[in-house]
Amino acid sequence: MLRAKVLLVGPRESGKSVLANFVSESTEGIGSYSPTQGVRILEYEKPNLNGNNKGAGCRFELWDCSGDQKFETCWPALMKDSHGVIIIFNPELPSHLKEIEMWYSCFVQQQPLLDSQCLLVAHHKPGSAGDTENLSLAYPLNKLKLIHSNLEEDPEDVRMEFIKYFRSIITIMNESREREEMSIIS
Repeated sequence: MLRAKVLLVGPRESGKSVLANFVSESTEGIGSYSPTQGVRILEYEKPNLNGNNKGAGCRFELWDCSGDQKFETCWPALMKDSHGVIIIFNPELPSHLKEIEMWYSCFVQQQPLLDSQCLLVAHHKPGSAGDTENLSLAYPLNKLKLIHSNLEEDPEDVRMEFIKYFRSIITIMNESREREEMSIIS
């Protein structure tokens, strides 16, 4: 079975833990807000993610990383051997729009990850207006895949977007492994 390490990063109180719980189907910590201290790792197993019956599926480690920059000294250790990064932010907070550039720079650009291994999630909290049309992002964020999540209105759409993203991570991992095997053979 493949193992994939995916980091969930972004500003404080953006909804990283809520989305990590939702995607992994965990009920841990549901309810009141409690800031993540350092990192929280959830395992999520998805059999037959490729849509066919061959292959043993994949076990995802979802690393729910604290949005508090006091843990910045831990970031290099968190990034080690990661296969993907999901940057989560609250689009209704102007400070988050500025901050996600720093998260992208630290967690995507400073390690050998492709933009296709990164997903931007504009997470709309319960009761928010949820304006999904007028969000303009600066370069290089505007070239990343962006999804809007609203777990009250469209939870299954959000789940499907995450599954598409996880499929793309598996594809990249398989292609990388095949290239490595071919380089050994030749």
